[in-house]
Amino acid sequence: MDLHNIRQDYSKRELSETECHADPIVQFEQWLNEAVKSEVNEPTAVNVAAVDEDGRPNSRMVLLKEVNPRGFVFFSNYQSRKGRSFDAHPFAAMTFFWPELERQVRIEGRIEKLDAAASDEYFDSRPYTSRIGAWASAQSEVLSSKAVLVAKAAAVGAKHPLHVPRPPHWGGYIVVPDRIEFWQGRPSRLHDRIQYRLLDGSWIKERLSP
Repeated sequence: MDLHNIRQDYSKRELSETECHADPIVQFEQWLNEAVKSEVNEPTAVNVAAVDEDGRPNSRMVLLKEVNPRGFVFFSNYQSRKGRSFDAHPFAAMTFFWPELERQVRIEGRIEKLDAAASDEYFDSRPYTSRIGAWASAQSEVLSSKAVLVAKAAAVGAKHPLHVPRPPHWGGYIVVPDRIEFWQGRPSRLHDRIQYRLLDGSWIKERLSP
């Protein structure tokens, strides 16, 4: 397969500094709402990158569950590979890609665990089977067979037939951003890139070369 000639020219929209809100969180919410209304496939899916204790980068897809004035929230197993990476280096990078809108958003910042109350509230809202899975799966660890995982899930279900409490190793993270970039695809690879940088507590908005 020849990959050299696989390319697409982007031309749907433009992005200017003046049309971008002064607050990048508000600007993100506007773009996310457009992605949802446009029925983009998995609009809340986001790639999260971290650096582990050996200095090696690693990334994976997660689902955004909340955006608020402080930052971007998702939930995971604290003992997973990404959890261990966050413990070693408490910073993360996130990338949303909405190809149907020819857009991506890049976010960088410090990552923190949510408090127990917030994690409990979200965990209790999850489907029963998902709550069982959080107990049954030692995320990122080698699994001898799927049958072992199914058996563990069955055991958790038998122990908690009605209410499944949140495991202590599972909860929320928030990425508190200090840099956010909005990318809009344009013809001839002359893409529009508007970056926000946090400087002395205020957001600075600037255009980047594509």
